[in-house]
Amino acid sequence: MDFRYDLQHERVKHLDLTQFTRVESGTTVGETINKMRSENRNCALVTQGNELVGIFTDRDVLRKVVSVPEAWGKPVDELMTTSPFTVTEEDEAETAIMLMNARRFRNVPVVDAEGNIAGNLTHYGLIKYFADQFPESLYNLPPEPGKIDSDRVGG
Repeated sequence: MDFRYDLQHERVKHLDLTQFTRVESGTTVGETINKMRSENRNCALVTQGNELVGIFTDRDVLRKVVSVPEAWGKPVDELMTTSPFTVTEEDEAETAIMLMNARRFRNVPVVDAEGNIAGNLTHYGLIKYFADQFPESLYNLPPEPGKIDSDRVGG
């Protein structure tokens, strides 16, 4: 087996999808950021009931909040990305990676067949999957695999 084969056949639902915070629509930006910080997450999925209505990430904090102190009291709905791109938990991992790469996403919400939130796919989830599937291949790599030392080491 190899990486490509696994990515084409592995379903997104088998990856680590736990890296997110959930907040209800109408929550203030400040409350959302505090919840993200306390849960050590870099994104919040914004919901109305069980329906995903938006995503608010650490990039939104840097681009829309840091230089605008009054933004802390606004509803997160005003600064989030509405109707975010999603993948389903039945999609192949390769499909999710291609979306993340093409759109330069670090977070992709995952929904089930009914459209309910199943999780959030991150680069961390992908790296964890590879490390679990191919531990010897990854853990035995030198720190810089392409670098060959020109000097003999160890006499």
